[in-house]
Amino acid sequence: MTVPPTDVDQIFRLQEQVRQLKEAVVSHAVVDQAIGVVIALGGVTPDEGWIVLKEVSQHTNIKLRNVAETILIWGRTGVMPPEIRTALEDRLGRPAFSGPPPGSPRVSGRNSR
Repeated sequence: MTVPPTDVDQIFRLQEQVRQLKEAVVSHAVVDQAIGVVIALGGVTPDEGWIVLKEVSQHTNIKLRNVAETILIWGRTGVMPPEIRTALEDRLGRPAFSGPPPGSPRVSGRNSR
């Protein structure tokens, strides 16, 4: 059985839409989690957290999702590029992101046993 060319085209279009939707869902989750970090450390509302992320993205010329990913990585590692840290602190009006996050695990080269 052969599939007519129009059906094949439709299948490819639908597969691409599904791929884009999956990517959007993941991206949305990353941004929402980063907003949560900004809320917790910056003492801002969810709407303000969203605005802070957007402004940092625009000020640093880094995609919003990448800014959000960087904030989440900072939450795990305590490492944040200086340009993002500075932009976040400027928008929050204080040095909320200068050190490792509160309660972050400390990495040690020694075995604790």
